Amino acid sequence: MAEYQTVLFEKDAATNVATVTINRPEAMNSFTYEMCMEFVDIWKRCKDDDEIHVILLRAAAGRAFSTGIDVTRISDPTNPLVSTDEFNAVDPGEFLGAKYNKCWKPLVVAVHGMCAGGGFYWINEADIVICSEEATFFDPHVTYGMTSALEPYGALARGMPLPDVLRMVLLGNDERIGAMTAMRLGIVSEVHPLDQLYDRARALAEQIAEKPTQATQGSLKAIWQSLDMPRSVALATALKYCQLGNEKGMQQVNRTKLMADKAKKYTIR
Repeated sequence: MAEYQTVLFEKDAATNVATVTINRPEAMNSFTYEMCMEFVDIWKRCKDDDEIHVILLRAAAGRAFSTGIDVTRISDPTNPLVSTDEFNAVDPGEFLGAKYNKCWKPLVVAVHGMCAGGGFYWINEADIVICSEEATFFDPHVTYGMTSALEPYGALARGMPLPDVLRMVLLGNDERIGAMTAMRLGIVSEVHPLDQLYDRARALAEQIAEKPTQATQGSLKAIWQSLDMPRSVALATALKYCQLGNEKGMQQVNRTKLMADKAKKYTIR
């Protein structure tokens, strides 16, 4: 796809960062089938482009990062996302998730405003998530008489504590997780004022992009795939990744120069 209708895409070849902006602010940045198909193309585009080392995902300014699926389209019988054929139903996460689409480029997500229900599809497969001070997280499914199962599973796999996932699901629209609680629960790792959020997200993306992309991709693939394996199998598989080596990555790094730079700056979190 050369042009997208529901998202904005920008590649900065100088920093090797691609910025993807969910762009339906008039509909709370909710997703449609069209957006799902555009994300499939975006993940492939990012995966195949060697000039892209890191992906920064944000949403257009407004009240929400994303409120999930566009509920105004649910009654449309031609909408593939709400098929009544239980044997051929699709999970939107198959389209929206970077890891589901075998894209191992690091994904940094900046959340502002509301992140509800299906908005978790993006953060559940992100590598680093930060948010603004007014950001809130909640799952409204049960409030509207809908079973909540897919997004909560992703939150559990990401490391959100079971009691807090259950509380979020069962309370539905009656309670929202604030930014500082989200950081305590591991949903996000940093909280910033809204006017500083995107600069901070970009700074993180650019720091990661400076590192050899083969090393970052290999590390992420090994770590994420280990989540589907028993411990002993995961360790054995991880060892094979290391034994494969990374000649391309090694060639991109002057190890001697790095070790000799005693003045290298770093931050403490």
